Amino acid sequence: MAKRTQKKSLKPAPKAPNTESIPVRKTRIRVIGIGGGGGTIISELAQKVEKASFLAANTDIQALKKLNKKVITFSFGQSLTGGLGTGMNYELAQAGAQKEKERIRKLFQGYDLAIIVASLGAGTGSGAAHIFAQAAKNSGLITLGIFTLPFKFEGEKKSEIAKLALQKLRQNLNALCVIPNERIFQVIDKSTPLREALSAINKILAESLEGLIETIFEPGLINIDFADLKTILEGKGRLAFLNTAEIINNEQGEAEVKKVLNSPLYPYNISGAKSILFNISGEKDLTLLDVSQISKHISELVNPEAKIIFGLSQRKNNREKIRVTVLATGLSARIFTDKPKNEEIKEKPNKKKRKSKIRKIKKGKTEKFRKRELVPTTERKKRIKKKLKRIKIKVRSEPREIQLPSKEEEKTLSIFTSENTGPKIRKNGLQIKREAEEAEKEILEKEKFWEIPAFLRREQNKQ
Repeated sequence: MAKRTQKKSLKPAPKAPNTESIPVRKTRIRVIGIGGGGGTIISELAQKVEKASFLAANTDIQALKKLNKKVITFSFGQSLTGGLGTGMNYELAQAGAQKEKERIRKLFQGYDLAIIVASLGAGTGSGAAHIFAQAAKNSGLITLGIFTLPFKFEGEKKSEIAKLALQKLRQNLNALCVIPNERIFQVIDKSTPLREALSAINKILAESLEGLIETIFEPGLINIDFADLKTILEGKGRLAFLNTAEIINNEQGEAEVKKVLNSPLYPYNISGAKSILFNISGEKDLTLLDVSQISKHISELVNPEAKIIFGLSQRKNNREKIRVTVLATGLSARIFTDKPKNEEIKEKPNKKKRKSKIRKIKKGKTEKFRKRELVPTTERKKRIKKKLKRIKIKVRSEPREIQLPSKEEEKTLSIFTSENTGPKIRKNGLQIKREAEEAEKEILEKEKFWEIPAFLRREQNKQ
């Protein structure tokens, strides 16, 4: 019988994984406004910016009730403030936040990026902002701070509080943008009401944040995602510049790009930046020349070794305008050249180092040095040293011999050298003077002895 040939069953080839079915984790951003000023800023931001969670934290419950409904509220420190503000007492706000660290930490669970906003110079924002920043940092989030500084007319006290708050915040943030309120006069007229003036600042901040968030979330021809943002923001306490502006697509390219690189809110620009991310958004007819000109102007200002991440996306709103968003960190500018008064360290006056005593012994053309460090002297020992100055040790060199000090000479010198390790004996001035005179007399006798010619010295020894 013929053997039946068993057909081998062919296994179907494994299917390639469908990448479209793999869920992509969306970046979650939490924007927290701390204190009255910070809460007001994010209340306006929440109306214009989407795809981010907005939260206001304050000790003042009444102030929280007045905010936009899109903003989540978080009250803390009621046991210390009774639900009221801190009245420029930043230490009270700090103590209130310290007590509720665990509650604050939970605010950042599940998020990737924390943007902390506060008006520095008063109580709650200046005292509590660094506690929130520390909680975000410990939770593993990338942190960016946006802070406004008080007007000059608000007094030196508020300015000092703001400086102190910035020193603490830099320890817990990857990067921070600093906006002096005084810069608002670059945007509006001085006769503009205060409320409208502050709203103008919030409007520019909203446009900048909206541009950054859109850059992260919206896919583009050259895409920028959260990993790129993380690369730019890595570091500790770096000065940052964030701005979004629309420029007209015409021949005046350089003048238009300056709108993006020189925001009226900042007292600095991107000069010397060590890391920069920028995204250009325009219509389909956006040319390579347009992109090249904008990129060239940006790269000329940054550090030659800077990390540069570039993105390109399309928009359908306005054909004539190009929207550019810039985030730069590690700038060369300095906001404060002096330390806050509370943090100043009084430097001790430099004490003059005591010079060591060096005695030179010559032998032909060679030189040898013996170094003896002086013992720390009191006033009494200084007087002794002056009296002993008239003792001169003279050693006459011979062709093959070097005469070193005798043991008795060493004992005399040990009065003011560190080699005197024996027990200290107190002597009065007369005793010291007598000993010095005896030592001097003995040395002079030895010098006279060495001044006698060698053949006469031998005859003298025989006698």
